[in-house]
Amino acid sequence: MLYLSTRGHPDRKHFCEILLEGLAPDGGLYLPESYPQADLTRLRQVWQQHGYAALAFEILSLYIDDIPAADLKALCAKTYTAAVYGTEAIVPLKPLQAQGDAAPELYLEALSNGPTLAFKDMAMQLLGNLFEYELGRRGAELNILGATSGDTGSAAEYAMRGKKGVRVFMTSPHGRMSPFQQAQMFSLLDENIHNIAIEGVFDDCQDIVKAVSNDLEFKKKYKIGTVNSINWARLLAQVVYYFAGYFQATTDNSQQVSFTVPSGNFGNVCAGHVARMMGLPVAQLVVATNENDVLDEFFRTGVYRVRGTADTHETSSPSMDISKASNFERFVFDLLGRDAAQTQALFGDALNRQGRFDLSADPRFADAAKRYGFVSGKSTHANRLDTIRQVFERYGVMIDTHTADGVKVAREHLQAGVPMLVLETALPIKFAGTIVEALGREPQRPAKFEGIEALPKRVQVMPADVAQVKAYIAAHCD
Repeated sequence: MLYLSTRGHPDRKHFCEILLEGLAPDGGLYLPESYPQADLTRLRQVWQQHGYAALAFEILSLYIDDIPAADLKALCAKTYTAAVYGTEAIVPLKPLQAQGDAAPELYLEALSNGPTLAFKDMAMQLLGNLFEYELGRRGAELNILGATSGDTGSAAEYAMRGKKGVRVFMTSPHGRMSPFQQAQMFSLLDENIHNIAIEGVFDDCQDIVKAVSNDLEFKKKYKIGTVNSINWARLLAQVVYYFAGYFQATTDNSQQVSFTVPSGNFGNVCAGHVARMMGLPVAQLVVATNENDVLDEFFRTGVYRVRGTADTHETSSPSMDISKASNFERFVFDLLGRDAAQTQALFGDALNRQGRFDLSADPRFADAAKRYGFVSGKSTHANRLDTIRQVFERYGVMIDTHTADGVKVAREHLQAGVPMLVLETALPIKFAGTIVEALGREPQRPAKFEGIEALPKRVQVMPADVAQVKAYIAAHCD
């Protein structure tokens, strides 16, 4: 399996090369030359008989041919365990069904059972093991530079802490994460973990990551890699839980399901797009945004418009406070018939010049919902509170703010006879302030996180300045 850049770079690379590289040399994102087709009958049997780790191995094997099968199988088995995720199912489905109802209104796919209580653990735990494995084979080191609006950072740091050959430099928007999220990250005192709080918004952090990655000389000298969803390996790991959700919600492969995905950056949705391109019978991929509705605006209008810092709202679902969906490039590349020159013109040129592009007149956009299943919607703070209350009162289930955005939008797109699965984003404790506002009570806190806010913290605050971030990395690597 070879991978290409969305912007047309002539090189073709194997999985382990792009695992450590992140962005392509031309600033594009990697995708496989073609999507392999899944054998649903076989995969359903594997899921039923052997569980999630075995399913992950089967799906990853379709994309990875430069890790011996026995090693890849062992890495999946090491990653997806009940000891790490608290359940043998790893990603169980939770029906939202009141007593007396004939059927569930919809399902939550529980993705927040991992070490940091957020869906990012599903990919990040595997990524940590893949990095350690590949670096060990090469006798090499890797310095991971990441950007987070909350969950990516803690998931990456918990996955990489103590890993041989790996340092993490994680940028985050200063003061914009929940207190719990900040405590999770900044209380990690491991020598290989470095937190950098950037005075700005998430997209300032993401821009710094891209700028450093595009400085090929610096990237090579300091062995810079990424764990954000621009890294194909992370997105690939997320594809697995779409299959797991489907097999739990259906009894045979003739049935369809729909997924609703709370998202600002598109990576989690893109994994669903990949699953659908592999043949998973997905009726709708519903993109749920918060007040920062870049993706909803595109799917409604065909206009992709980046917001500046001043126009990026600070919300009660902060992990979605994103005004530039970097991963969106992968889908647009597919939408345009894999036209790399046009993708470069849009993401490399138009966005830099105008901060937007418009595909509303392109017949391929008009056909996007039918061809790819995409629909979208938006949720506000008031919607969030109402949904949290309704779900708790009717079903006795407490959901976090991002999952609430998903449930709100999912309800707008229900289809008779088609199960709707909402991807759970995090556990409510990560956003306790809003839960108290909605329900008048504190969410349950896992025992291991008691008193986390009072732990000693280590974080470096700096302006949104690429040169300063580079200098910090150099100082801690030289």
